[in-house]
Order: sequence, then structure tokens, then C-alpha cells
Amino acid sequence: MVKEVKTQAKIGVGVDILWKALAKNLKFIIPKMIPNLVKDAEVIEGDGGLGTVYLFNFGPDIKTMTYQKEKISELDDSLHRIALQLTAIGEGETLIDVTVAYESEIEDDTMPSKTKSSTLAYISSLENYLANASSC
Repeated sequence: MVKEVKTQAKIGVGVDILWKALAKNLKFIIPKMIPNLVKDAEVIEGDGGLGTVYLFNFGPDIKTMTYQKEKISELDDSLHRIALQLTAIGEGETLIDVTVAYESEIEDDTMPSKTKSSTLAYISSLENYLANASSC
């Protein structure tokens, strides 16, 4: 059964920069941004658009799994939506509405809070990475 977790985050990165990072350069940025968590990422199906499947091979800090596959099930360039809805709220600021749909083979009551906190941690890491990259 597919379950959903929703949350929201406001970050200090412009919508165009954030969209490019999430929708176009994801497989390149994640291993640079969090190499201890993601060793590498590759497209195993598709061209980066809707229906694309990514394979993320985890780094040394992930002990419970060695990889994860993620499929882009929603992608809309005009709305800046890729299972994350990005809304420009000012120059250099973006509001992110996050909806994570997931399936789990084990029943775990803590899964929604773990999913939400890991997604927000990822967004925070991405914000820091993009801010540092633009200041170089």
C-alpha cells in the first residue's frame, strides 16, 4: 500500500537554481553533496524526465541498505514540480512543498517521521551545497 508524508520547507536559494539542481543535475550533485551517504548515482532507465529511474548506491554511513531506486513519477517544468512543489517567495528564496509517496514491506509506525526528517535534512544539505557552490 502506498503511503504519503507531506511537509514544507523555506530555503534561501532561488527557484531556478533549485529546480536545475533537483530536476536536471540530481545524479551529479547528490554524491558531491553527501558523499558519506550516497557514493554514486546513475540513471538506469529513462532520460532524466518523467519515468526515469535512478539508482543511488549508498556510502559508508548507511548501514541498513546498500542502494535505493527512485522513480520520477511526477515532473512538470512549468510548475517546478518533481514530487516537490517549488514556489519562488522572493529573490533568492523558495518555498518547497514536499510530498513523499512510499511503499514499505515492513510495518513501521516511525516511518512517516523518519521520512519527513530525512527529506528535510536532504533539503537543508542541498541548500548549503548550492549556497557554497554559488559563492565559489
